[in-house]
Amino acid sequence: MQKTTMIVIRKCLLIMLGSFIYSVAINSLLLPHQIGEGGVTGLTAIGYYALHIQPALTNIVLNSIILLIGFKLLDKKTIFYSLWCVVWISIFLKLPPIFQYHTKQTLIPAIIAGVFMGIALGLIYRADGTIAGSTIIASILNKYLGVQTGSAMLFCDLLVAIPSGFIIGTERMFLTMIELYISAVVLNIFNDMFGAKYSIKIITPKVEQMSASLSNQLKQGITMVHTHGYYSGEERAMIYIICSKKQSAKLFPLIEQIDPNAMIVLEQVHSVAGHQLNMLK
Repeated sequence: MQKTTMIVIRKCLLIMLGSFIYSVAINSLLLPHQIGEGGVTGLTAIGYYALHIQPALTNIVLNSIILLIGFKLLDKKTIFYSLWCVVWISIFLKLPPIFQYHTKQTLIPAIIAGVFMGIALGLIYRADGTIAGSTIIASILNKYLGVQTGSAMLFCDLLVAIPSGFIIGTERMFLTMIELYISAVVLNIFNDMFGAKYSIKIITPKVEQMSASLSNQLKQGITMVHTHGYYSGEERAMIYIICSKKQSAKLFPLIEQIDPNAMIVLEQVHSVAGHQLNMLK
């Protein structure tokens, strides 16, 4: 029970950090240079530029509606952490800008904001949360269609960013698209480095020894798939594992030590669901 509580606290703190970085990108980089955004954040920016509505208010109202939609499609844990994230983003948006940065070279704040946004979203996703808005839709696409989160989010965000050109102008619309692209790339890189899952398939005659060693190394169960050779007709079990990138790097030397001739297939998995995931974080 204490361990579970500590995990929840760690994730809540991670989401708060991501929310803070996300809000800094909006308050200190995007809004001062009239650069838009995608999804709900883009709508809050448009509301701020056109109607002078405070972004914090628009953010919490619109995202609450979207969270109600996602309530039936995503697990309750994601909804809880997403609501936590939306609340903290709204709180941080009400704070004055952390730093004052003004330049006529508006490409620079667009690039920096894209990096900040990608890192912030990576931290939030790492803690099983989302910023709601287009990320809820992106999470649904990732869960049910296996689309990379960053790419799905970019597509959804562009649906808002492109029409925003009527409010912020064509030049800043293109800057918005650049910022969104950089954010998606950074998010995908972040996920590949810290949150990517990989499947490993191993075919070896030393199945029992290999399975015992790998299970002891990973501290988790291992799936055995029954296979047979097409030409030889020989039946043999194939070892199937889902693990993190860091874990996969440790497994290869162990596999080669037990059986240098083992056939190994490593593939990146875009979406995984199940209780085993909790042991990989």
